[in-house]
Amino acid sequence: MKKILSGILMMMIHLAYPQIQKVEQVIDSCVKKDNFNGSVLVAKGGRIELLTYKGLSNRHYNIPFSDETRFHIFSLTKTFTAALIMQLYERGKINLDAPISTYYPEYKGEAAKKATIRNLLTYSSGRENKDISSPELIHQAYDNTLWDLDDFISTFLSEKLIDKPGTKFSYNNGDFILLGKIIEKIYHQPFEDVLKEQILIPLKMQNTGFLHHNDIIKNIDEGYTADDTNVFALHTPTNTYIDNFYSAGAMYSTPKDLLIFDQALFNHTLINKATLNTMLTPDKKLEDTALGFWVYPKNFGSVHTLFVERQGEGYGHSANWVHLADKNDLTLIILSNTKDIKYLNKMRERLITAYLGQ
Repeated sequence: MKKILSGILMMMIHLAYPQIQKVEQVIDSCVKKDNFNGSVLVAKGGRIELLTYKGLSNRHYNIPFSDETRFHIFSLTKTFTAALIMQLYERGKINLDAPISTYYPEYKGEAAKKATIRNLLTYSSGRENKDISSPELIHQAYDNTLWDLDDFISTFLSEKLIDKPGTKFSYNNGDFILLGKIIEKIYHQPFEDVLKEQILIPLKMQNTGFLHHNDIIKNIDEGYTADDTNVFALHTPTNTYIDNFYSAGAMYSTPKDLLIFDQALFNHTLINKATLNTMLTPDKKLEDTALGFWVYPKNFGSVHTLFVERQGEGYGHSANWVHLADKNDLTLIILSNTKDIKYLNKMRERLITAYLGQ
């Protein structure tokens, strides 16, 4: 029996290896031609088939990437926030179609009684996004000042409505910062503590956390931006007060920890199947936006799949998380400190195409 099982295992490895070899060839090409530095994880049914690290996590001290490296993940944070909201929804603690003021009565923005929790989750609150409305205000909101959360909300996220809630997609951080505040109001705890208690500790995600600008985080990566004319000419972007990104982008993690989160969501550990289905239901009129993800059908040659994705980017860091939520059951996680999200979007297409043999 042992010999039979061993033979089956070797056959599976033999069958899988050519496609992984093709994936590795794509990665090597990205490294050599485009100076990709970072990590790529490929998992099938939650089982890691490839996990590789390329290049340097820190160029000041010539430190390579490894399993110990913790990556800035920026807007992948939003899916953690969405998962916390969906847990509250499942427990009957929040109504997705109730207005913001139901849970946050102190909120002074015009959206208070007009925009719903669902609108916040789908970037369709209709608010004027003052925090990202100009380069000057972006720097004021995220780079130049360390803001108290309530002051940030009153200064940048309490403007008038410019669209009817639920009618127009407008990507922003503010809607998810408001969701973080609502989570705090319901739990009567800081967002960071809720995140730990409801997700990170139960899932044993020991290399994932919430960043503050003055934290000393062992093995965290440093971000770099390439020169416009030379992908190998890198510089360090201006630092930011990462705290100000809060529940919209202040987290760090590792490929392995993100796979744990991926599997806990898609295998109904964090939320049940019905709740996950609600979370993954896209609104076509809002550019296929679901609750914390974008979800849409996609073809890779002759392979038809349901594409679930989340992206993150900031200050030299980028992150890309894809789950094929059907019989393909494939997870792809790309984390980089030298390439932007547009590059990673193209890279993931090449990697998935290679894996699927298309």
